[in-house]
Amino acid sequence: MAVRQLVSAEELERMGERDFGFELVRGELVPVTPAGREHGVLAGFLAFDLTAFVRPRHLGRVYPDGTGYKLSANPDTVRGPDVSFVSRERDAALKARRGFIPGAPDLAAEIRSPDDTVAQLEAKAVEYLDAGSRLVWLVYPHSRQAKVHQPGHAPVTLAADDALDGGDVLPGFALPLSRLFAELD
Repeated sequence: MAVRQLVSAEELERMGERDFGFELVRGELVPVTPAGREHGVLAGFLAFDLTAFVRPRHLGRVYPDGTGYKLSANPDTVRGPDVSFVSRERDAALKARRGFIPGAPDLAAEIRSPDDTVAQLEAKAVEYLDAGSRLVWLVYPHSRQAKVHQPGHAPVTLAADDALDGGDVLPGFALPLSRLFAELD
């Protein structure tokens, strides 16, 4: 029986960019293939809309796809949500830091790609919450729905006529799913 060599977050950082990226799940490399047009359109629009809300209010920083968060250690888990937000206070503490962001983002958004399963996305939501995220949005382009996860609450499924709400993380932010999904038309 072969022994698997676990990889640390530090080793992943040293690997550098390849033809495709990796996430690290309990020490094991998981390839992340580049997303397609639909995914890119939604991630870009969501990042833009969040940034337009966050920047003028000096609430923190919105990070694009591929920003790595070290969610757990020994063995390490590093995830790169499609869009994320870190509060001003937490972000200020990161200024002198290089590499992956320690801990989870305050808000993580994942958009389902054709090669993602619902179970995989749900598992990511649990990982983010367990690591300290206060809000997780899972966006499902095919069904034009989203699922909202918050600590201590049952997940809530939103339909196309509902809105993604910033809750306690981004009070006052609301993005109607109809507006988000209209970007695909």
